[in-house]
Amino acid sequence: MQHYDLIIIGGGPIGLACGLEAQSAGLNYVILEKGCLVNSLYNYPSNMTFFSTSDRLEIGDVPFVSNNAKPTRSEALEYYRRVAIHRKLHIKLFESVEQISKSNQESDEINYKLKTSKAEYQTQHIIIATGFYDIPYLMNVSGEDLPKVTHYYEEPHFYALQKVAVVGANNSAVDAALETWRKGAEVTMIIRQSEIGSRVKYWAKPDIENRIKEGSIKAYFNSEVAAVRQDEIDIKTPEGIVTIQNDYVIAMTGYQPNLDFLRKIGITLSDDEILKPTYDEETQETNLPNIYLAGVICGGMNTHSLFIENSRIHAVKILQKITGKEIHQPNY
Repeated sequence: MQHYDLIIIGGGPIGLACGLEAQSAGLNYVILEKGCLVNSLYNYPSNMTFFSTSDRLEIGDVPFVSNNAKPTRSEALEYYRRVAIHRKLHIKLFESVEQISKSNQESDEINYKLKTSKAEYQTQHIIIATGFYDIPYLMNVSGEDLPKVTHYYEEPHFYALQKVAVVGANNSAVDAALETWRKGAEVTMIIRQSEIGSRVKYWAKPDIENRIKEGSIKAYFNSEVAAVRQDEIDIKTPEGIVTIQNDYVIAMTGYQPNLDFLRKIGITLSDDEILKPTYDEETQETNLPNIYLAGVICGGMNTHSLFIENSRIHAVKILQKITGKEIHQPNY
């Protein structure tokens, strides 16, 4: 069994930020990531542009220089990869954590055992920085399991000359609709609300609204998918069921954190629909001693309250609690 002072679960930007602070504090640590490096960013659409400026995505005082003020997905992948390699962060990739339990070791110190898909570990401290991009919200309709339906959009060329339904009205849905339409797809948007989402990037919102207004992209508002079949879909609209021909469904319905994992190890959640985990906002420590939360996972189902830019500071707060020492705070 391998022993560490600190184990960080999640190799996204916030997990890396925690690793940088642990490294600076001289702790024996490891970052465990179930996928590739910054796995959630890797799964973003290939042409995605961040809403934030590059300086607000920096971690550990390492400058992030991009071609434009708002960096692209590829620039972010390059930046975080460069940080991990240059700073020699201790990361184990493609290794998922399956179980966390208290060690039976007789000691005054608190110790935890972790079982992963590849090994077993023991540690005094755990940081969970697992994000929220792994579990999509399902439409819960017949045919959702067909190969033509995806909850992850990569790039537009694949959909050229196809009849595409895009479900959703926020940034990911708008990007998918505009990009596939510009590559020659016949695009229909299916939107539960009465308008395009208010959080859509300011440069994309008028674009999609104008394409809908001119009829280039068809949109059904106050509507939802009722059923999916091989060559068509049913849409539940205020006027009744509408059936349209369809080749592919891109369901940009949003994602949720793995809160069942937190429940499983004993972290309590709020009783309301937010299901916010219990933690001290000064130290990020949960109701389980020496287990901390960092990043988007702290918001529970409210996944739009925390981002890279406003949760980078979690790393500093946690390491101050673990070491008992004041830590230099990056210029966040």
